[in-house]
Amino acid sequence: MKYLHTMVRVTNLDASLDFYCKQLGLELVGRKDYEAGRFTLVFLAAPGDAAAQVELTYNWDPESYGSGRAFGHLAYEVDDIYALCERLMRAGVTINRPPRDGRMAFVRSPDNISIELLQKGAARPPAEPWQSMPNSGQW
Repeated sequence: MKYLHTMVRVTNLDASLDFYCKQLGLELVGRKDYEAGRFTLVFLAAPGDAAAQVELTYNWDPESYGSGRAFGHLAYEVDDIYALCERLMRAGVTINRPPRDGRMAFVRSPDNISIELLQKGAARPPAEPWQSMPNSGQW
């Protein structure tokens, strides 16, 4: 058995690609438009880790998806959790669970998919503004 990917449905492909690629830093590894089925599949992976992919499924005809809270979350190990959270905030992404402990943070995609960010290696020393920042929304 081999892990292939996790699929999440998205309602706005451009906004999702901006979030996952430009803001979060994932790389596009494949894309296929299916005219007959009226949907697009986009495959993304962390740089240098194409074996663990996220599949964004975009249905061309509008649909409404629930919050998907039972889904849980996607998790990524990051080199510098403070730098990434700062970059995400500058891009307008809400940090739902700030990295107060220097180890873990949560954000949400444009379609409310919860994304966990984990500091690679040891936790960073607690620092402001993260240490005193409250949680925001659900994560």
